[in-house]
Amino acid sequence: MNAKAEEFDKVEKKDLFASGHRACGGCGQALAARLVADAAGENTIACVATGCLEVFSSPYPDPAWRIPFLHSLFENAAAVASGVDAAYKALKKGPVNIIAQGGDGSTADIGFQSISGMLERGHNILYVCYDNEAYMNTGVQRSSFTPYGAKTSTTPFGNTTRKKNMPMIAADHGIPYVATAAVDDYRDLQRKVKTALSIEGPKYIHILAPCPLGWAHHGELTVEICRLAKDTGLFPIFEIIDGKMTNVRKIPAKVPVDEYLKVQGRFKHLYKKGVPSKEVAEIQEIANQNIERFNL
Repeated sequence: MNAKAEEFDKVEKKDLFASGHRACGGCGQALAARLVADAAGENTIACVATGCLEVFSSPYPDPAWRIPFLHSLFENAAAVASGVDAAYKALKKGPVNIIAQGGDGSTADIGFQSISGMLERGHNILYVCYDNEAYMNTGVQRSSFTPYGAKTSTTPFGNTTRKKNMPMIAADHGIPYVATAAVDDYRDLQRKVKTALSIEGPKYIHILAPCPLGWAHHGELTVEICRLAKDTGLFPIFEIIDGKMTNVRKIPAKVPVDEYLKVQGRFKHLYKKGVPSKEVAEIQEIANQNIERFNL
């Protein structure tokens, strides 16, 4: 392993996203935000959209952030970050790590236009999506990242659409780096943040961040649920560098989707009297398609 690879493989613990915030116990988004901030380092500006992360991490007088923090509207974290990038270039300051951050609602839905523009214009920004698969901050409403079959406050009988594949959409903008990650594998997540920040131009990282409240699971299961999501094939882990799929995480032993679904209350309605519904078989087919498509 060369020196650069060894540096990227080092786990960073700098407390740039401090403890004592207001997140729920076991919050995947809080875990991910700390890993991202520590990997990025002190020379970083965080542009964070309205949502759970902003609400639990930034209240005056004791914010969790130990790096410069900008709070944007729900829909324009990428646009604000683009302005920061343009300002630094105009003032001939830098280099600095600019990381736009948002949940799935501010990424896949109401912030999609700003993100697409940021990627298309070629800004030197890393966009990080914390994917908790619904609008958790406003009452667990469905988003376009909500998986098929999941119960939310606006899909009380289960979501009827498939999850939007934002990493592939980002990659189709022709950007130099796209990756997926999950909070169970902190070394892989931090390596991908460091890799992204070493590359000039727009980058996108999509992090699975379970929400104990919205997913209705025990907080201590957050890490295990991430592993099940990966080992079932429901959340593929990969990197796309200069348009080429690389570093795909292979599934060591395929796990049926039942094991992932049954530990989450949002899928409880799919098992009336313990018998799986037809939707469970359809979710298994989605996992199987991912396994084939991404060669897991």
